[in-house]
Formats: sequence, structure tokens, C-alpha cells
Amino acid sequence: MSGRAQLMWDEAVTGYDFGRDHPMDPVRLALTRSLVGSFGLDREVKVVAAKAAGLSTLRLVHREDYIEAVRAASADPAAADQSYGLGTVDDPAFAGMHEVSALIAGQSVGAAEAVWRGDALHAVNFAGGLHHAMPGAASGFCVYNDASLAIARLLELGAERVAYVDVDVHHGDGVQAAFWEDPRVLTISLHEHPRTLFPQTGWPEETGAGGAEGAAVNVALPAGTGDAGWLRAFHSVVPELIADFRPQVLVTQHGADTHFEDPLAHLAVSLDAQRAVQVACHDLAHEYADGRWVALGGGGYAVVEVVPRSWTHLVGIAAGRPVEPTTMIPEEWRQQVYARTRQPAPRRMTDGRWPASWAAWDEGYDPADRLDQAILATRRAAFPLRGLLP
Repeated sequence: MSGRAQLMWDEAVTGYDFGRDHPMDPVRLALTRSLVGSFGLDREVKVVAAKAAGLSTLRLVHREDYIEAVRAASADPAAADQSYGLGTVDDPAFAGMHEVSALIAGQSVGAAEAVWRGDALHAVNFAGGLHHAMPGAASGFCVYNDASLAIARLLELGAERVAYVDVDVHHGDGVQAAFWEDPRVLTISLHEHPRTLFPQTGWPEETGAGGAEGAAVNVALPAGTGDAGWLRAFHSVVPELIADFRPQVLVTQHGADTHFEDPLAHLAVSLDAQRAVQVACHDLAHEYADGRWVALGGGGYAVVEVVPRSWTHLVGIAAGRPVEPTTMIPEEWRQQVYARTRQPAPRRMTDGRWPASWAAWDEGYDPADRLDQAILATRRAAFPLRGLLP
């Protein structure tokens, strides 16, 4: 195994553009790639542009009639079929939608292939993580589910155990649905409680079916959860499950929309806590999956202040050259941000909350604390199904 990290990147992924007023502004991808370059991280990784996912690959997860509907909407956006979730407020149809969605999916599939075959130890596709797309419908700004496709490709290549950890503020419903009855895939999602946020799924009681009971794990976090609670939830659930499952590959989704400045959700997590979880995922991959790690982006709608910094940290960690949180951001990047967005750019790679800290689960359970109640609900629902103590 080479040990070298890969960054999956094709400039054309910035064509994933739902329109001027849509919150998923592709400038977040361009600015992330530029910040990665400003720190010289692209010289520490192999930058690879994979080919778009073809029909046979897309069919590993998506129904053929849905793929045809996407193609039709891509050719004629005015004819988008809303019964497939296309042409809606969340997922407006646009010209070339199929091609760019398949290209993003191809980057994640290419990342999975590189890691499985040993061409790279770690691979990052921050344009990916489109975890809401269902087998037969677009949903939540997601057309093709690149995370599910990457996992499905790993299984096709012979993987017997793949773990998926999703720390986006929204439930990873599409990935859970794709592998709901597949015991080879462990899906773990930490997200804002479905009572207060789309997609209103991801309850602790959702644990898998059909011989895969316990293969889906959901931590539904109270609105307002901050760094200490978020990190406590992660470390009270994820490491124990990964240690038990011992995946051959770890796939992680790092939506940046848990941040306290994100306009679409209600958690209060800092950039520093996001970085701490990225480090934890990297370490879990090395401890239990021989280092095989596929890291994806996801949501994130504070497109200047948060997303580029969060995912640049992710690339640095994967590259083996983590960016210290106190590092000043290069002035040329800040000037570029203002020129492109007329917004002021952040000055440092931290929110000033570094080092992030939390209380471990074994330090005690507070029955009056809503965060502890959420953690215990998850452990009681899922852990016994895996032979673990709640």
C-alpha cells in the first residue's frame, strides 16, 4: 500500500449548481480547493480527477427509471418529473444535472477504488457526501448518492465490512436506506433531532432490518448542542461500535453544517470541534481498518466563513500534514474571497475554541441532561443488537 493520500478533484464539479438563490452555492467547492492550494496541501497529495460514474455504477444504488428521469431533466429542465424529486424547491432541475452529478459520484467511487486497491491509504472527495439521494428520488439537494455508490463499489470489489460514519447536521437517510438490510455495512449518523430538522428521520429506534438489525445506528442530538456535547456523543457511540465491527474500510461524511454559523440548522458546533472529529475518524481508520479511509464532504451553507476552512482541515489530516488551528490564513486567499463574494474572509483556521474538549461517557450519566438522554437512547436501541452493553 502506497500510504499516499489522494484528493479527488475536477473543476467541473463546480457545475453542480441549483441556481443563484439556492443555499448550496458551488463557490464553497472552489474556495475550498483554492484554500487547499494556498496551504500547499495539493503538493502533499495526489490530485486525481476520476471519470464520471456510468450507468452500471449508478445502478448499484439507483433505479434505472430514476436515472432516466435525471437524464431527461438534465436535457430539458422544464420537463423535470417532480414524482422523482426533480424540479422541486430543494432540487431544481438544471441543464447538465446528470453529467455533473455523475461526475461527483465518480470521484467518490474512484476514491473507494483507490483505497481498496492500495493506490492510496486515504482519499478525500469534499465535493461528495450527497447523502440524501434515494434509490428512486432526489432529496435534500442531492441527486445521486455518491456515498452509497462508493460503499456499494467496495462491496462489489469484495469488501465484507464497511463502516459509514456521518456527522452532517442532517440525518444520513439515503445511505441508511441503501443498506438497511445489509449486515456488511454499519451506518452511524450523528445529527440534529428529527423533531427539529429535515429529513425528520434518524430516530434511535431505526436500527436496520432483515438480518441487519443493529447495522443502523442513530444519535439524534438536541437543537443547540455545542462542542462539548457533540464530542461527548461522538466518543460515547462511534469508537465502541467501530471497535466491535472492525471494518475493512471506513467511509466518513463531514458535512460542515453542524457549525454555529450555519443558516439551515440549529447546532452550535465550532470549526475546532469539527476538526477534532476529523482527527478521530482518521485515527479510527488506522486503529481498526488498516488506515483505509474515504472522507467525503456534505452539507455546509456558511460557504465563506466555515466550509473552506473545515474541509481544508480534512484534506490536511488525510495528507498527513494537518493545519494547526492557530494558523493564519494566507492573505491572497482572503483577497480572492472578497473579489468573488464581496464577503470578508476569516483570518485564522480556528474559531478560538481549540483545543476542543469533552467528558467521556464513563465519567457519568446525568439523567436530567437532554444530550445524555439522547446518547443513552441510542445505546439502548442499538448496542444490545450488536451484543454490546447499553
